[in-house]
Amino acid sequence: MGNRLLDFWRRLLGRAEVARGPATSRLRWRVPFASSAQAEATIFLVLRRMRAPLIVLIVIFAISVLGLKLIPGQDATGAPYRMTFFDAFYFMSYTASTIGFGELPNAFTAGQRLWVTATIYLTVIGWAYAIGSLLALLQDRAFRQALALQHFTRKVARLREPFLLVAGYGRTGELLAGSFDTLGRRVVVLDVDPARIDSLELGSYSSDVPGLVADARDPGHLGVAGLDNPRCEAVLALTNDDEANLAVTMTAALLRPDLPVIARTISPAIEDRMHAFGTPTIVNPFDRFGDHLRIAMRAPASFQLMTWLESGPGAELPERGRPPRHGKWVMCGYGRFGREVTEDLRAEGLDVTVVEPADKEHGTPTVAGQGFEPDVMEKAGVADAVGFVAGTDNDTSNLSLVAAARRVNPSLFVAARQNLPSSAPLFAVMDVDALLVPAEVVAHEVFAQLSTPLLWRFLQHVPQQDDAWAAALVDRLTSHCGRHMQELWKVRLNHEESPALTGWLASGEATIGDVLRDPDDREQRLPIVVLMVLRGDDAVMAPDDDFVLAPGDELLLYGTAPARRAFSSTMLVDGAAEYVRTGRHVPTGWLWRRFTRAGRD
Repeated sequence: MGNRLLDFWRRLLGRAEVARGPATSRLRWRVPFASSAQAEATIFLVLRRMRAPLIVLIVIFAISVLGLKLIPGQDATGAPYRMTFFDAFYFMSYTASTIGFGELPNAFTAGQRLWVTATIYLTVIGWAYAIGSLLALLQDRAFRQALALQHFTRKVARLREPFLLVAGYGRTGELLAGSFDTLGRRVVVLDVDPARIDSLELGSYSSDVPGLVADARDPGHLGVAGLDNPRCEAVLALTNDDEANLAVTMTAALLRPDLPVIARTISPAIEDRMHAFGTPTIVNPFDRFGDHLRIAMRAPASFQLMTWLESGPGAELPERGRPPRHGKWVMCGYGRFGREVTEDLRAEGLDVTVVEPADKEHGTPTVAGQGFEPDVMEKAGVADAVGFVAGTDNDTSNLSLVAAARRVNPSLFVAARQNLPSSAPLFAVMDVDALLVPAEVVAHEVFAQLSTPLLWRFLQHVPQQDDAWAAALVDRLTSHCGRHMQELWKVRLNHEESPALTGWLASGEATIGDVLRDPDDREQRLPIVVLMVLRGDDAVMAPDDDFVLAPGDELLLYGTAPARRAFSSTMLVDGAAEYVRTGRHVPTGWLWRRFTRAGRD
């Protein structure tokens, strides 16, 4: 059994050799060969650790067999008899294994029995030593890591469908793994925390999720996780360590520049360094929250629609918030989150007062002190403010700030930052108007980009539409499919994906309303809403039912699972498409076509 990590590096170094230019001997890129993830195959590790116990057992067994061969015995007639090596080996085999068939082939003499007694105690000691060493090996961390590595590598190698490589199985990774599993997408997970990888076994996933306890900053770990696998369709750097996410982004960009990379960071400096390697998609939850707050101020319905479509299957339609667009805001906590939100609020022309302890560098006019102190609240003008943001990196402080601010001014619009998942019940009781949960913000955006190819493009166009348009679209979605998120999918109207519609589309008479008739009862319309039609480079947002479809159009659809299956029948079955178009039932089976032809004849 070869070392899979070494094979990974050999393949990469082989690619590097191919990448040499004809006029130079310098490699275009170099790959470090050493990796902390390197481990011998499990069988060799077992043999190396069990070498001494096995030698002891073999020596004891050999001496025991030799003694039985040399010590003279007697046959049934009393004549001298010496055991053959085979008889001695056979006797020691069933004696040392505690099976015990008796004294064969003849009854032993006193000397033979004395020797056998000694060998029995010797083999007990040898077996105790070997079994103790084996148990110690099973508890050895290096052995368990090597065993887990081999098991994980085999799992990844057996994958036969596209998968996402997720570095970091925190709250963000857990949310994404569950959402993609619901869509039937496979994921492979790396995380440095053994408890998180163990939790994969407890997750209610419909398919097996391979997971390995490993540092994603090591390129070797990414290699065994499938970075070089042609079925790997994207790399997600979702750890809580910005440097680790930078390392994953760098490794993926250098070794697999063809793969899309989505990385999480809260540092603008790290974001700039990530952009130096290819074109990764960077998600900064602090920056996104500020952007979302600005959208919610300008277009509450648009923000409601975007938030809902990003939430994943089964999510309930969120309430339509209305952040105040005029008046004074108070920001408590001027770290990275506070600076991002303050800049966004001021960009909207709002007056923002920052509250920050006096011993911290801030570089902007502030009220010094703790925000939950009554005198600090008074100095900051919370009583006259319209909005309040509790943005520290401590959940207890943020909850205290929210409670203190509402005691002074109950009509405040309150936004808060939740840092730990365990604090979710407390923030839910506080009924915060706008809550930042960084893990959920990142998960929703990554899901929007990877779940359905056209969804991300649709969401980018939503803020450009009128808010009344978004409100009307929300009403259409809820009236057709209810207030819980249904399925989103993309179809292309071509001969490969919708062969039954080819002629109808070419006639120029196929409207959305006609195509979405129920193939079982054409008088009924399928509960499906077309969110976007992509025709070439032009995107038509939420077209009406009288919109005429054309060959080659790409459709982003929203609807229930039964409606999706019914529409698939219309696209693929000629008889279903003919009934939807004309109301005429056409036989589709060979036997029924023959009967129909015979009846006409």
